[in-house]
Amino acid sequence: METRLAVISIIVEKPQAVDALNALLHEYRDQIIGRMGLPYRERNVNIICVAIDAPIDAINALTGALGRIEGINAKATCSNV
Repeated sequence: METRLAVISIIVEKPQAVDALNALLHEYRDQIIGRMGLPYRERNVNIICVAIDAPIDAINALTGALGRIEGINAKATCSNV
């Protein structure tokens, strides 16, 4: 199956959402290339960037599931390669 490179940008606004976030990312661990997290204390949020190489359906499924977690906003940007 053809895969795409994507970056999923995540903003965590509620700390209690972190366990659900990590559980979901763990499900996609074989497709995740890496992740970087930045605490932004001035606004009391965390910013996470996840690089992934997966079929577009998996990227959309992960992004959608992340967005359904209360206190999390997620958007994906996909490459054409």
